[in-house]
Amino acid sequence: MGPHPFYGRVAVIDGEQTGKTWALVLAAGEGSRLRSLTTAVSGETVPKQFCSLYEGPSLLHEALERAHTVAGRSRICAVVAEQHRHWWTGALASLPAANVIVQPENRGTGNGILLPLLHLVERDPRARIVLLPSDHHVRNEAVLASSLERAVQHVGGSCEDTVLLGLQPEEADPELGYIVPEGGADAGGFQTVERFVEKPSRELASRLIQSGALWNAFIIASTVPALLAMFRRRLPQIVTRFEAAVRSDLWVGSRCATEELYESLPAIDFSRDILCGEESNLSVLPVPPCGWSDLGTPKRVAEVLYKAPRPAALGPLQGALGYLSLATQHERLPFSSAYHRHPGA
Repeated sequence: MGPHPFYGRVAVIDGEQTGKTWALVLAAGEGSRLRSLTTAVSGETVPKQFCSLYEGPSLLHEALERAHTVAGRSRICAVVAEQHRHWWTGALASLPAANVIVQPENRGTGNGILLPLLHLVERDPRARIVLLPSDHHVRNEAVLASSLERAVQHVGGSCEDTVLLGLQPEEADPELGYIVPEGGADAGGFQTVERFVEKPSRELASRLIQSGALWNAFIIASTVPALLAMFRRRLPQIVTRFEAAVRSDLWVGSRCATEELYESLPAIDFSRDILCGEESNLSVLPVPPCGWSDLGTPKRVAEVLYKAPRPAALGPLQGALGYLSLATQHERLPFSSAYHRHPGA
């Protein structure tokens, strides 16, 4: 097979100049904390991103639509896991084949971002990029979309900027990560990141919120050069190995080198292993309350269901429907009805 059509092309993509905005939807996770809801009656466990909140579009489909608010369809990419092929093949049929980057297996969010990043650098080396989880729910998408647009515009002026979107907390949740800003905001509302706090106690979370801390939604706007620079500073040897594997695979049109690389890769957490220590290179943009949830636990799913009414009707969404309804699954749990009577329990 000849060389990959994108290898070495750095000036023009599909007749457009480089430096466009791309969206990367992270869809390779397992969602293991939610297995009590994502395990079907048959015993099969469906990764959370391929489930729906109600009997409608999957969380992955919602994330793809979220990505479309900042990037054209041809510039939306998704990183997925080979073991999930059964679920994502139909769900991602609308994306160009080159935009679906397959990990041989899950090796953490760090590797899950670096792999597609190195694919993208061969296509648009100056790209602005938005990282979006595929398994979250947002009640008011317009509020988040407005903040996403501001973040993308901000990073467009400099290859050094990386912006995290921080959600203004609606409660002191000890199961979430927090971004602690440093000092006041600039004219655009952006603040320097002082530090990260992961899953604090409820008491500490309350104090953090009082001091201005924000929920870390893992939604990030940056540029290809800025993200790669962070990876190189933190994990230079891993980046070198990845670069060699990706270029080899793109040249011959296979995934053999990447598959071999993944056999010896350590698990890398993007927040812990890349972002922590890079605070001086990060900004955070506060996002007004928008009904965001990571749906990380059955309790948080119940909270969202309590606040989000069931849609009256659903139109045809071929390839977009979730394999399981979290609402239906939740109704089967023994504590479900009691929780809905007392959602703060």
